[in-house]
Amino acid sequence: MRLKEIRKNHCISQLKLAMDLNMNQNTISRYETGDREPGIADLIKIADYFNVSIDYLVGRGDNPNGWK
Repeated sequence: MRLKEIRKNHCISQLKLAMDLNMNQNTISRYETGDREPGIADLIKIADYFNVSIDYLVGRGDNPNGWK
């Protein structure tokens, strides 16, 4: 998952992201380290927040806007 890379590129801390998405910072940290995988609802929240496709977020493509 590209969460850490995308988050850092936007200069957003784990805490700010967690607060903006109404999540726990520990959850964001675990997503970034791979200790936990987000469900579809959280994937949608994160992808919408950064305006990227879920495929890009999870590393299934190199185009942030999807397979277009």
